[in-house]
Amino acid sequence: MARPLKRFVCQSCGAVTNKWSGRCESCGEWNTIVEEAAPAPGPAGGGLARAGKGRMLEFAGLRGTTPQPERYRSGISEFDRVCGGGLVVGSALLIGGDPGIGKSTLLLQVAAALARQHTACAYISGEEALDQVRLRGERLGLGDAPVQLTAATSVRDIVATLERGDAPKVAVIDSIQTMWLDTIDSTPGTVSQVRASAQALVELAKRRGIAVLLVGHVTKDGAIAGPRVLEHMVDTVLYFEGERGHHFRILRTVKNRFGPTDEIGVFEMSDRGLSDVANPSALFLGERRGNVSGTCVFAGIEGTRPVLTEIQALVAPSSFATPRHAVVGWDSNRLAMVLAVLEARCGVQVGANDVYLNVAGGLRIGEPAADLAVAAAVVSSLADEPVPHDMVVFGEIGLGGEVRPVSQREARLREAAKLGFRSALIPRGRAGTGAAARIAEGIAIDEIEHLSDLVARFQPADRPRKSRQRSD
Repeated sequence: MARPLKRFVCQSCGAVTNKWSGRCESCGEWNTIVEEAAPAPGPAGGGLARAGKGRMLEFAGLRGTTPQPERYRSGISEFDRVCGGGLVVGSALLIGGDPGIGKSTLLLQVAAALARQHTACAYISGEEALDQVRLRGERLGLGDAPVQLTAATSVRDIVATLERGDAPKVAVIDSIQTMWLDTIDSTPGTVSQVRASAQALVELAKRRGIAVLLVGHVTKDGAIAGPRVLEHMVDTVLYFEGERGHHFRILRTVKNRFGPTDEIGVFEMSDRGLSDVANPSALFLGERRGNVSGTCVFAGIEGTRPVLTEIQALVAPSSFATPRHAVVGWDSNRLAMVLAVLEARCGVQVGANDVYLNVAGGLRIGEPAADLAVAAAVVSSLADEPVPHDMVVFGEIGLGGEVRPVSQREARLREAAKLGFRSALIPRGRAGTGAAARIAEGIAIDEIEHLSDLVARFQPADRPRKSRQRSD
């Protein structure tokens, strides 16, 4: 009898090796390589040599009439927003997030909301017993929702159940890492099982027109656990973000074949579950105090929505030989670049100080338009001069100190005007945009071209610039 073939697969990236090692050479992760049974080798040429000819394919042109996909709208506005307007019929959605962040709670609320609108929904739990799901539903006030509950981990049983004629239109799988196929000789959660289980469920969604929502675990780096191909197989990938110390959560779109990416939905967590936040800017600025040095309001864009957040900076003398730079909610490398430009192009002495930067509320900002707001907060803290409390700031900073225009300027200004801001410090527009100062949307626009123009606003003419040097 032939010995079964073995292979070693990295559970982080899916790389295959012939022998075990403590560190994966592909992704660099430690202790992620697991021994699995290799699939039986097929005939030469992958089976094509003996299978005969395939069928002829028909091609079509780009021009044509394609109807808009039908969607299931849950009525939870923030969830429908990140999905592009609702769940598309026959689509597969993957949602990931840290343990305890609220993934199961959100999807149970979505299933209950759809079920109350006469859309048959099934909630299939692979991690909890039915009684545990019922207890959560009672706590959230969803006990009267006609959601079909079951506990299962066998993909074969799930597919057979959803193949029925009276199968539900929406199915929640919690979670994909607990599912297993009996045709794969490996334990649940391994790369092979996750890939095969997801493929079977995605094929079911396309074939039967069922919207499948998959819950995915995340690694310590925040990425969805399992092979990267898992995110390529599904139509939509959502990440649930938030800090344990904050009472709201952010649902971010990373991939969406039926809508915009980088869209966010904001929810507030309470003992009654997750509730929509219709105006995230008001939430992020709700506890803001005016006339405090080192704070600045940034008008950003998240997907198609303008969001105003407060950026806080603290510059303090360092007691160490190497000053410390701590960042929460922004790119630390980007902060290092802004500080270098301030020193090299504007003469602001920051090098001997510790710099702490925080995006209030726990929101993570990724766009370079926050450069100017970060610089304003740092210079304000260093000079101990507050930024005007009714001013918003946005703009990108180049290595030469130039301030570059950013996209969707009008949308940012409209959101700021709606929240009562009366002035804006922004980059000078392109040729033909008019004078440097004007009134638009009820906001006084102050345009600058170089970072030194920002620094000059915190250095009165009758007083030399303040700098905090480390005392020996």
